[in-house]
Order: sequence, then C-alpha cells, then structure tokens
Amino acid sequence: MLLSEQAYKKIDREIAKFPPEQRQSAVMATLAIAQVETNWLSPEVMQEIADYLRMPAIAVQEVATFYNMYNTKPVGKSKISVCTNLPCLLSGGERAAHYLKEKLGIDYRETTEDGQFTLLEGECMGACGDAPVMLVNNHRMCSFMSNEKIDALVEELKK
Repeated sequence: MLLSEQAYKKIDREIAKFPPEQRQSAVMATLAIAQVETNWLSPEVMQEIADYLRMPAIAVQEVATFYNMYNTKPVGKSKISVCTNLPCLLSGGERAAHYLKEKLGIDYRETTEDGQFTLLEGECMGACGDAPVMLVNNHRMCSFMSNEKIDALVEELKK
C-alpha cells in the first residue's frame, strides 16, 4: 500500500457519502487526500486509487489531469501558486510574482534545486479584493502579498 491507514480511513469517510454503487464519486476527495500524503500523484498512486474505488485507472488519471489542483508530476515541498488573473495582476500580482521569482531563482513551472519550492501561475482564487494573492499547497491563501510578506512566507516555509 502506498497510502497510510489514516489516509484510507479518510477515504472511507468520503466513500460513505455516496451510495455503494457510486463509490467512484469520491475520486476527487480521494485524490486530494492522497496528494496531501504523497505530495504528488504518481501513476502508481493513481492506480492504487483506481483499484480502491473500483474504477478504471484512466478515469482517475482523467480527473487528476483535468483539475490544476492535482500534482501529476513531482513538486517541491511547498507549491506556491500566484494568481495571474487580471484583477490580481493590476493590483500588484505581476510585481509580487517577479519578486518571488527573483527570490527563489526560478520561473513558473520550475522547482528550486533543493526541492523546497515549486512556483506556478494560478487561476482566479476568488479573492480579487485581497490582491496580490498566492496559494500554498492548495490549502493556504495568502493575501496582500508585499515583498515583506513574501520574505516572511518563504522563511516560514523553509522551516
């Protein structure tokens, strides 16, 4: 098993939300649980999920590759998505992204040599009034990202 017993307990709770014959409906939640544990969804992890949900592996892969919150390639320990939609760009997003790129020494879709950070462009995160906005590992929204806040975030994530 590639996932822990605790992960399977969480997955079973998600599966229980659906009728038994529709357990595959828990695929998105299952992918999210697996990704939190493994940091990315390898073909082997997706196969294990497919087997557990009793669905074709290609169907799991289709879901994982359709939505941008799933990592189907290795990423750094901290994946930072910078909102690049127009409202964020016009409210300092471009400046924040440039500063972060310079600070980390990488561009979008790259990972630092130490494997600590991956930087991605993100679609609208629904917080235009808080621009510029960044999302860390799909779970933590960071708003009003000044250079000082970016410095503090990077230092915190290094620990």
